[in-house]
Amino acid sequence: MKLAVSILSVKDNYSDWISKLNDTNITKLHLDIMDSTFTSNTSFSIEDAINISKLSKKKLDVHLMSTDLDNILDEYIKMKPETINIHYEATKDLDKYIKKIKKNKIKVGIAINPETNVSELFDYFNKIDQVLVMSVHPGEGGQSFIEETIYKLKLLSKLKENHNFIIEVDGGINDTTIEKVEKYVDIVVSGSYITSDNYKEKINDILLQK
Repeated sequence: MKLAVSILSVKDNYSDWISKLNDTNITKLHLDIMDSTFTSNTSFSIEDAINISKLSKKKLDVHLMSTDLDNILDEYIKMKPETINIHYEATKDLDKYIKKIKKNKIKVGIAINPETNVSELFDYFNKIDQVLVMSVHPGEGGQSFIEETIYKLKLLSKLKENHNFIIEVDGGINDTTIEKVEKYVDIVVSGSYITSDNYKEKINDILLQK
């Protein structure tokens, strides 16, 4: 199991936090992008994102919470992150964006909201590299883990045996909830739990579960 850290809750001080995280054993930096089209909030501008990609020594896992993919996707492709995640609920033309991302030799993930059933993704399992399961509602950090997520993760862990995708979970991950998901996922995303006091200890609390 690998750990990606979200810097959403410290977006006003992201450069200092990236410097700290560069010297830890996390695998990825999870970049939450909101432009108020899919959520009511905004997060990082494209200028911020470009700067973050230059500052980070970790692989970038970009999470686009946007319905404006025609206008913004190219900018994130230019950054050459390891993975770009787009939301199932944000577009009627997933295939178009999946092909575009993969054409640029970037891994592609589909993110699903807490209300979205895993069955909605059946037609995409052979086209994507990652399923990002939201265990909170997209938009804000610091929310509590939604317990119903565990059923989705169990189901996906069985389904992936016949496909070539990995499972990522994002939202409310801490030293307690990690125990509920670790058996079923390949990557966990943790944000506000880590980007506070004793961040090195908290990283170890999660990574030492496996």
